[in-house]
Amino acid sequence: MITLTLLHPTKTKPIQSWTFDTPATIRIGRSMDNEVVLYSAVVSRHHLEIRYEKGDWDVVNLGTNGTYFDGKLIKKKKATDGMIIRLASSGPTIQIHLQPEASPAKRQLAKVNQSQSSPSPEQKNSLAKDTMTNEPNHDS
Repeated sequence: MITLTLLHPTKTKPIQSWTFDTPATIRIGRSMDNEVVLYSAVVSRHHLEIRYEKGDWDVVNLGTNGTYFDGKLIKKKKATDGMIIRLASSGPTIQIHLQPEASPAKRQLAKVNQSQSSPSPEQKNSLAKDTMTNEPNHDS
């Protein structure tokens, strides 16, 4: 899972966030066909892509005005948790948050834990019937 957070230009506080569950390519730019659309004159229509490749996320610049990390122009860079990128030298900043992918065993364990913590539909019906028949009638 990956979360992208648009940061306020001067206060570095979050303005908006986008979370993506499925590893894929996330496109960022001005054009409406991007997954993340940013309205800024310095942002290209298709400014950058964040690609999931071989277990890692890569930030890939596509924009004319460039993408910057730590004040340096990048073409392609491996994304790390908490990194902040800037679109163009004076454009918007985005912070990247990476959550490790759960292994199949961990996903299965999470499903088991979830099913144990919440009653099944049959258990809910049984509980509802018990509650309806065992409660005193206060209407009379």
